[in-house]
Amino acid sequence: MHKSSFVNIIGNPNVGKSSLTNALIGQKLSIITSKAQTTRHRILAILNHEDYQLVISDTPGVIKPSHKLHKSMMDFVSLTTEDADILLYVVEQNDHKLKDEKLFSKIKNIKIPVILVINKIDLIDQEKLNNELNFWNDNLPNAEIWPTSVKESFNIDKLLFRLIELSPESPPFFPKDQLTDKSERFFVNEIIREKILLNYKKEVPYSVEVVTEEFKEQEEIIRIRSVINVERSTQKGIIIGHKGSAIKNLGTQSRIDIEKFFGKKVFIDLHVKVNKNWRSDDNKLKNFGYHNN
Repeated sequence: MHKSSFVNIIGNPNVGKSSLTNALIGQKLSIITSKAQTTRHRILAILNHEDYQLVISDTPGVIKPSHKLHKSMMDFVSLTTEDADILLYVVEQNDHKLKDEKLFSKIKNIKIPVILVINKIDLIDQEKLNNELNFWNDNLPNAEIWPTSVKESFNIDKLLFRLIELSPESPPFFPKDQLTDKSERFFVNEIIREKILLNYKKEVPYSVEVVTEEFKEQEEIIRIRSVINVERSTQKGIIIGHKGSAIKNLGTQSRIDIEKFFGKKVFIDLHVKVNKNWRSDDNKLKNFGYHNN
């Protein structure tokens, strides 16, 4: 008997959705920073076992869109209630409102198993946890409630076991040696973008889209050429930094993580290009892989 399921994760920004995805599959596929909107795409992480296959879908945090990029990000989120076998709704303490009320009422009435994950319980005491449990029992009666701490690995193994239990009998959806639906270039882009989120302030990280134009894998080394697209020439100057110091540091940090990810020596060549108002331009968003309709 083989089980397979689509396990779709949703929640507000910064509640730990990507960290939970990585913890469940046992490796880092989704990038993580403390900044909102770190995840922009829907990423499928595939957990394979002889007896089961879980396709775990990490999605952007739910936000009220302020430009076309945000709208495209929310289109990825709305898909998750349509093709899920199991829905994981991740919250933290006092995170009682999803930033999209229509989506919340969808979750309340959905006919598939819903697991409400209260993450970061290592940061609260028992009384606060009891308040959370009471609140969610009243407000989302169709959900199983799971207190967890991804950081402390608390309840993650049991949650995984429960997901396998709830999965329907089915052959695998993907080949058993496949780990994700995304390409190698996608993960290079994401690693570079994670470093930009960590190293640059204010609006700069949100105005950036990374495109890997060359990914040449040779026997000893992977040669990569990536372009960092920004919206304004002032942002280009900030990314490059004084005498190129900032982009050099960015290249070094990215290379270290890309080498870890692929288990191979990497040479990376970074360039910066001004691509005006790309976040509000339908054609540019489509070229960057955002429109899914």
